[in-house]
Amino acid sequence: MEVAALSDKYASGAAWMNGEVIPIGEASIPVNDWGLIHSDITYDVVPVWNGGFFRIQDYLDRFFESMKALRLDPKMTRGKIQEVLTEMVSISGFRNSYVSMVCSRGLPRVSGSRDPRDCANYFYSWCVPYIHVIKPDIEVIGASALIAESVKRIPDNSINPIVKNYHWGDFTVGLFEAKDSSYETVILTDQDGNITEGPGFNIFAIRNGTLITPKSGVLSGISRKTVLEIAEGLGIRTEIRNIKKTELLRTDEVFISTSGGGVIPIAKVNEQIFSDGQCGAVTLEIRKTYWTWMNSPAYRTEIFYKN
Repeated sequence: MEVAALSDKYASGAAWMNGEVIPIGEASIPVNDWGLIHSDITYDVVPVWNGGFFRIQDYLDRFFESMKALRLDPKMTRGKIQEVLTEMVSISGFRNSYVSMVCSRGLPRVSGSRDPRDCANYFYSWCVPYIHVIKPDIEVIGASALIAESVKRIPDNSINPIVKNYHWGDFTVGLFEAKDSSYETVILTDQDGNITEGPGFNIFAIRNGTLITPKSGVLSGISRKTVLEIAEGLGIRTEIRNIKKTELLRTDEVFISTSGGGVIPIAKVNEQIFSDGQCGAVTLEIRKTYWTWMNSPAYRTEIFYKN
């Protein structure tokens, strides 16, 4: 548990709703909110590390692009949303945090309406101690991942993966399959057998010194963007293209990128072991650079805490 929380009141997290910061356990939305019953909602998550937001303007850019794509408008400027997030984290006291910003379709202004244009869109946010999508002790040595056979990624022309969303039905089915076989996480393919992404992360592979990451069926992750920029700075050749399952299993190294843990080596996919079951050399270099960037003033926006 984050020891820097302002008090036990916010030890589990804080939320901003209806203009005020409250303990996360007191936050609630209507049971008939379209965001809940139709998953008609978008969100984004910006990490806070050592008391500063990482690349918050990039996360805000994506959040506003997602709202525009879904025709959501909470009547708040990006400046106001950044102010709200800063206030909430400051009050919580979390120096390392997972900070979510959300815009929901809301409830129809006209009772019984089935027209999404009638809904009153609204914004809320919440923060909790920093979340790792893979346990920290496993992050260092490398996780295991299963390429799901029981489910495919939702097609791009049904749900746009570039718009961050709560449509996790495919991921959930895949996670059950992976966990039931004792894997840490799951990787989904599309209808054509191309590797896409996993629950909360993008996928990368290293083959003959070249960095490869899927082109379609994926979120344009900010961590993914960071990895690609790091690779360019390190002089690593990159390719953004389709990757078949068989090719992924023949690569030299595999890793994932996520706001919940950064760059995480994958030591095993299905039964294939990579880098002798450890973090590969190229992955390690990118991982170290990623965390250097996380603490760099060039990418950070400091938070001034109330305690």
